[in-house]
Amino acid sequence: MNITVIGSTGRTGRQVLVEGLRRGHHITAFTRRPQFLPTVPAPTKVVTGDGRDPEAVRTAVAGADAVIAVVAAAGRKGPHHTAAVARVLTAAMAETGVRRLAITSAYPIVGVRPRLPMALLRWMLADAYADTAQMEEIVSATDLDWTIVRLTRLIDQPARGGVHISRGLLDRPGTLTRADVAATLLDTVADTTYARTAINITGG
Repeated sequence: MNITVIGSTGRTGRQVLVEGLRRGHHITAFTRRPQFLPTVPAPTKVVTGDGRDPEAVRTAVAGADAVIAVVAAAGRKGPHHTAAVARVLTAAMAETGVRRLAITSAYPIVGVRPRLPMALLRWMLADAYADTAQMEEIVSATDLDWTIVRLTRLIDQPARGGVHISRGLLDRPGTLTRADVAATLLDTVADTTYARTAINITGG
């Protein structure tokens, strides 16, 4: 597949890029910081730009079979641009005829168990989660074949496999390796099983 990865130099985005290339996909890396892209393996194509720039985003997604977007603020205090990027990205995809999108979100914006940790996270990250919730509204209002992938707490460890995927709330949200997230995102865009739905994922 021809896959465009938005946010390809972040810790999770890099994992998507490397795993996608390992699977034999043609990967277009879209980033503001191309100097941080791996050289081995190198992406098939690099487009440099800001996710809020319509022209740059159109260039990045044109000709893609699918787009994987991993957009997050650099730090807890922001700035938070996830909703703004989603608005530009979905418009660019509609204009260029690209339909398949997987975009990451945060499970705590819908999670209710365990009650105290979820409430504390929503208080600590109120601005970030408000931005993320707005992103979900923007994406789900389109007629693209979108999948919103809500993530639990991410850790930097080798893939474990056994990822649990649910359309409903999770009984026991736990940790999730970024490598497993990358594999799940790539699996998600490979077909339309989870098209036009939000899924919640956690480690096995």
